Amino acid sequence: MVDLLMNDVLGTPAILVGLFALIGLLAQRKNIADVVSGTLKTIMGFVILDAGANVIVLSLGQFSNMFNEAFSVDGVIPNNEAIVAVAQQSFGTETAMIMLFGMVVNIILARVTPYKYIFLTGHHTMFMACMIGVILTTGGITGITLIVVGSIILGSLMVLSPAMLQPFTRKITGSDDFAIGHFGSFGYFISALIGRFVGKNSASTEELKVPKSLGFLRDTSVSVSLTMVILFFVVALFAGPAFIESELSEGQHFLVFAFLQGLTFAAGVYIILAGVRMLLGEIVPAFKGVADKFVPHAKPALDAPAIFPFAGNAVIIGFLFSFMAGLISMFLLPVFGLKVIVPGLVPHFFTGAAAGVFGNATGGRRGAIIGSMSNGLIISFLPALLLPVLGTIGFEGTTFGDADFGVVGIVLGNLINVIPSTVLFIIITFVILIILYMIGWKAMKKVEKEDAA
Repeated sequence: MVDLLMNDVLGTPAILVGLFALIGLLAQRKNIADVVSGTLKTIMGFVILDAGANVIVLSLGQFSNMFNEAFSVDGVIPNNEAIVAVAQQSFGTETAMIMLFGMVVNIILARVTPYKYIFLTGHHTMFMACMIGVILTTGGITGITLIVVGSIILGSLMVLSPAMLQPFTRKITGSDDFAIGHFGSFGYFISALIGRFVGKNSASTEELKVPKSLGFLRDTSVSVSLTMVILFFVVALFAGPAFIESELSEGQHFLVFAFLQGLTFAAGVYIILAGVRMLLGEIVPAFKGVADKFVPHAKPALDAPAIFPFAGNAVIIGFLFSFMAGLISMFLLPVFGLKVIVPGLVPHFFTGAAAGVFGNATGGRRGAIIGSMSNGLIISFLPALLLPVLGTIGFEGTTFGDADFGVVGIVLGNLINVIPSTVLFIIITFVILIILYMIGWKAMKKVEKEDAA
């Protein structure tokens, strides 16, 4: 029953978001037709978004196979799903309990603190719960203490992460209707700050002047298609027809295969954007019921693709330059004595694209380019630094990919090794969280005051 609740219900983002929509609609005493329609459309929007993500993941998987063959890459490819799947075999109960009570802590903190955010990206909640559980357990914290400490850390991250980004998210969306709840937020935050620093007088990526003869490139679907087809063609030529036709395309001509994979990627982006529109159209008004009843003025914190429709050009620019930084990092990491991190297309697309949107919001084209490159460096170096921490507990060879996992994992892993006393560790951890709350709130107010001025 616990597995059903944690893995199949709360661990499924579409159902989790649908439950919040259902509660919100019921709290507003909507009629049965509106409740059913709103709940199903909310779930459907997330299912559509997830379907688009799966299409992209499959396409990028083929790209990764071609890339590895073409350039004989040997290293670690960060993958959240893979490491969680391994960890669940030994730490499944800890993950489930920390996830469940972490969500409760999230709601309590949203109620009693200025951070009014409900984190609705269920799979990232589970990933972070897993990593926290593993690190605390191997540090000697077990039982009820593990659940309490882990839940407070997780619940705090679930409100601090969206709060940290919200001044910039408002700038992107032009409203305060929702926040971004995704544990790549450190990379997005750095990208937004870099945009503020380097992007003075830089035009937005969405104002790119396109000659009339190339006006068709204003269509996001067309521009994404052409970009990805060119990328696939280049890598396919390096990988060679023999490998592609024997291993990947089942005999289909390698250039035809590359062409179709590029279009498949673009189709995935199109599906994601359609799902986001449907999701936002339903979850924002439905969430008002949750806010009014349980957490006044609460905002839903949604997955990173929720901001993609607001800056389509920045999405592609962010992906390309984040990936470029990942490639550069492959040559830099050995210089610092670190394991080579092979740039995974999936994290670089989703987090790089989001970083591009945040960088563009504060610094236009320069912000999008430099900000997304900073994200690419962050999600290359942090996983490499996290790898030894995880390696000591039996997971060497795989690591978490997104920025916040690296930051939290490195801090927790080293903190628990440096501080032998469990009581002292707990006290210091809580002090750090309180300081983060205070710093974060002051930083938010400062950004809001500067923007207002």
